[in-house]
Order: sequence, then structure tokens, then C-alpha cells
Amino acid sequence: MESLLKKKTEKTPLVDFNIETGKFELSGRSIPEDSIGFYRPIFSWLDEYVKTPHVFTDVKINLEYFNTSSSKCLVDVFRKFEAIYKEGHKVQISWFYEIDNEDLLEIGEEYSSSLSVPFKMVPFRD
Repeated sequence: MESLLKKKTEKTPLVDFNIETGKFELSGRSIPEDSIGFYRPIFSWLDEYVKTPHVFTDVKINLEYFNTSSSKCLVDVFRKFEAIYKEGHKVQISWFYEIDNEDLLEIGEEYSSSLSVPFKMVPFRD
């Protein structure tokens, strides 16, 4: 299995899932016209990763903006990480949000409350 890297565009986020380090990042904007089409290869990749995950999966989510269909896809991504955690592996999801962006904070808190995986809120200043 190889790492997954998709470069950031104006409408799609950076996807940097490093199999060797266990460090995973989604950052930028997620407003693709076809969210399912964009995230489908990520789901497939994660289905394989779940079978033999890194000893520690460190997930960084730093999305400045995403649409409703991307939000639904993010839930599916989080569920895959939660499955790894439930199998007894160490997983940490870090949700980055600009300190003045209460909407992103609230969305992160909603995700966190619906998951059993460790979920950390990380404020930052731009």
C-alpha cells in the first residue's frame, strides 16, 4: 500500500495520507462539484488502511470552508478512523479552526460529540 497524496486546488483540499508516518492531513477548501466522486478514492484507500494501520494515526483537519456534501463525506472519513480506534489502535483527530471562526469551532464540536475517537480542537490565528 502506498501513501495517498492529492494536491490542493481552489475547490478541493490537500489530501496527504502518509502510510509510513501515520500522519494524515486534509486542508484547504472542500467544495468539489461532485463530493462523492472526490472522496470515493479516499474511502477506498482508507478501507485498505484500516486492515493494517500505523501504530499511531495522527489526523489533522484544517479546512477553511466546506460544503454540505463534503460535510457528509467527512463524517464517513471520521467513521473509518473511528473503526481503527475501536480495534484498539491509537488515533487522534485534530480539528484546526481560526480562533475567530465560531462556526468551524461549533462544527468541530458536533463531529467530536458524535465520535468515540479522541478529537482535539486546535485554535489558531491566521
